[in-house]
Amino acid sequence: MEKRKSQGPLVCHGHSRPVVDLFYSPITPDGYFLISASKDSNPMLRNGETGDWIGTFQGHKGAVWSVGLDSNALRAASGSADFSAKLWNALTGDELHSFAHKHIVRACAFSQDTNFLTTGGHEKILRIFDLNRPDAPPRELDNSPGLVRTVAWLHSDQTIISSCSDISGVRLWDVRSGKIVQTLETKSPVTNAEVSPDGRYITTADGSTVTFWDANHFGLVKSYNMPCNVISASLEPKFGNKFVVGGEDMWVHLFDFHTGEEIGCNKGHHGPVHCVRFAPGGESYASGSEDGTIRIWQTSPTANEDNDSLANPTNAETGKVKVSADEVTTKIEGFQISEEEKENKATTTDA
Repeated sequence: MEKRKSQGPLVCHGHSRPVVDLFYSPITPDGYFLISASKDSNPMLRNGETGDWIGTFQGHKGAVWSVGLDSNALRAASGSADFSAKLWNALTGDELHSFAHKHIVRACAFSQDTNFLTTGGHEKILRIFDLNRPDAPPRELDNSPGLVRTVAWLHSDQTIISSCSDISGVRLWDVRSGKIVQTLETKSPVTNAEVSPDGRYITTADGSTVTFWDANHFGLVKSYNMPCNVISASLEPKFGNKFVVGGEDMWVHLFDFHTGEEIGCNKGHHGPVHCVRFAPGGESYASGSEDGTIRIWQTSPTANEDNDSLANPTNAETGKVKVSADEVTTKIEGFQISEEEKENKATTTDA
């Protein structure tokens, strides 16, 4: 397969510090959305197709390590170094609830039915919060063997997977019993674990290896050695025929799932790539970097692609968002935006 030349991305400015997590919503009647976590403590919501900024969730007092959206993109969640996880109204930007922890929260994830939120972090405890009773004490699963780095739900919310910052492997927790029932063995600590939207595969990144696991029988499907240490990997969701990888070399690599052959290499970031995610339709993928930018790359560039186009935070107000005008107005209305942030966004320069 011929290796595709690098392409120009949509560059999304706005964060003042490294971008460490990205999450796409499923496709909704109003399009799909992208939320980002950054060490600047301010998660941001964007139009997932254009990258146009919609709003900023303000309230955390420390770095935000993890973010998520529910299946309808109506609520957002975030986990932070300020010892809290927060639940947000994704339409207004209002904080709905703050869940107190005793240490840094590194990971959070909505259940597939959106009724629960699980969190994990430096306490080595997985907590499950009932979002229908947010003031109720959370359920706590058995202690994790290490500092929790990632969490995700699968099997219709019967199973939770987690990885640790200081111990290799991915652990599968039976939600009903609260016990670890299996461990997927890896050589190094897993920095990213993703469940495919169809529930078929678990994608993990550890050291310089990307591995694909059968999410139902937990057997090894594919494993590839990468050209550098990888931090994040994401499988194309529609056809499952390619995957994207980001890591320490500052490039965003695209590979063939079946052969492991590199079919694309995108350059542009000026620091390690901490997170990569495919859009829900597979037509594009996003990368977040130490340089504070998010870049959205087209999976298959079109003839009229504008290589120099930028998705600036203020574009949400220029009519470029491809969701309805009423929806954009609804999402922007109520977001808390500081005067300094407005000035920063108005003077955003090219990458």
